[in-house]
Amino acid sequence: MSCYEMIDARFGDLIDPVAFLETIHTGNRWAEGPVYFADLRSLIWSDIPNDRMLRWDEDTGAVSLFRSHVSNPNGNTRDSLGRLVTCMQGERRVVRTEWDGTITVLADSFDGKPLNSPNDVVVKSDGSIWFTDPNYGIISDYVGRKGLQEQTGCHVYRIDPLSGAITVVADDFSMPNGLAFSPDEKRLYISDSGFLTDRSAPHHVRQFDVDGDRLLNSRVFADISPGIPDGFRVDVTGNLWISAWDGVQCHTPEGELIGKIQVPEMVANLAFGGPRNNRLFITATTSVYAVFLNVRGQKYPFGT
Repeated sequence: MSCYEMIDARFGDLIDPVAFLETIHTGNRWAEGPVYFADLRSLIWSDIPNDRMLRWDEDTGAVSLFRSHVSNPNGNTRDSLGRLVTCMQGERRVVRTEWDGTITVLADSFDGKPLNSPNDVVVKSDGSIWFTDPNYGIISDYVGRKGLQEQTGCHVYRIDPLSGAITVVADDFSMPNGLAFSPDEKRLYISDSGFLTDRSAPHHVRQFDVDGDRLLNSRVFADISPGIPDGFRVDVTGNLWISAWDGVQCHTPEGELIGKIQVPEMVANLAFGGPRNNRLFITATTSVYAVFLNVRGQKYPFGT
């Protein structure tokens, strides 16, 4: 049975009609933050409430524990040297795993006060690290540690690659969530999932122009329904593959919805991977799914 919903004929050029949605693992409480390691032929993802990260081996199909007791990890990516960068919701910080396994804290506060609960992260080709900081991890003990919000709001931040200085690049979000650069890095897309906790809040993806270390010209790229947008990724032609409550929605660079990948659970995040980077890995509530596409994903900036 096809897993695709064709809304526009252009979607047909991006999918393989004989490819099907595969379940590669189940048994999570809330699967999030997938990141593909091409050099290891492995997918790593977070299982937030279970306070662990898991690893799937592409050659054997085996799933093993990658790391446990890691303070409710959420979004993951790799930097230009291939090191793992992770948002730790429970500890309110963004960290990097060095090659020897030690952990370097990249950000845990702004203006002298603890961050809320870093959610998702992406690395630009200049080495700068951009991350979102909603408060999901401090409003309950399920996916973080319930605590006081000390920041004035839920913002988007940038970490300078040379000085390590942290700056706010967007401060008008309800709940900033997933983020990704366009293939030419001239635009940054950021989802707002405020609707999840406040039905009057947004459920859309916004688009910004990138001017060095600044974001300019904010506009709504696409409203996502049903539910909310969470994490997403961009393919090499600029299409956005966006998580939603009814699966994965594919939007053109102009924001048009042209098709969907139907997934039986609410989708949280996704990542491109595989030897040709044409396999879309999908973290959706209790399970991780994968499907081969007829387009390759954009790499950010190393093998992801």
